[in-house]
Amino acid sequence: MGVILKTEGLHKTFRLSAKQQKLQKTKEKIKTAVDNLSFEAYKGEIFGLLGPNGAGKTTTLRMLATLIKADKGEAVVDGASITKEPELVRSKLGFLTSELKLEDFFTPNYLFDFFAKIHNIDSQTAEHRKKELFEKFGIDEFAEVKVANHSTGMKQKTSLVISVIHDPNIIIFDEPTNGLDVLTAKVVTDFLLEMRDQGKTVILSTHIFSLVEKLCDRAGVIINGKLVACDTLENMTREKSLEDVFFDLYAESVGESA
Repeated sequence: MGVILKTEGLHKTFRLSAKQQKLQKTKEKIKTAVDNLSFEAYKGEIFGLLGPNGAGKTTTLRMLATLIKADKGEAVVDGASITKEPELVRSKLGFLTSELKLEDFFTPNYLFDFFAKIHNIDSQTAEHRKKELFEKFGIDEFAEVKVANHSTGMKQKTSLVISVIHDPNIIIFDEPTNGLDVLTAKVVTDFLLEMRDQGKTVILSTHIFSLVEKLCDRAGVIINGKLVACDTLENMTREKSLEDVFFDLYAESVGESA
């Protein structure tokens, strides 16, 4: 498998407000969210970023998707640089986050057509793709129902469809099953496996051990902005469960920073 995504020394800091300092119980004015992060993802694999809330997973994915700029470091996504070619990067990947909010007033039909035009997809291809994706996720029955009247699961499925409207080779999902019922979560995870089987690369962040064990070929463990382990699931869990491996790494990491 060839490398399709490579990050080298990604680093991101944020300035904390007085309120944020109080909430995080720190006097530090600068927070390092991602600290010199480097890893690779291969074609046709699911790569997981596993870590607790606040570990830097979302910040990492946002830098890869060019939604925020790295302070230092570089990443190359399917041959395109996030620092030099952000528009090209965005054309090559799909990005879905639980924080993506669809406009309540619009319908899935309208949103799909709108984003198809943004991606310069011709009308015939767009209609074919809409029919395929709407049927797969059961959106077709709700295509003309305003988003405001959709369930959480239907909103998530509509967001997913829009994020892959241009059939990207790399798909990034931030906490893909957060807040979903078991049936909708199953639809989403089945889709991720299907994308891998088609030779696409899926990168997901999660704090759920079972999701990584079920889906991922390889995983990186990120704690306090640092990648503390990265390997195949088989190599990471030779003698212990993934949960035990994670907490050993966490204890070691906390001990070093104490």
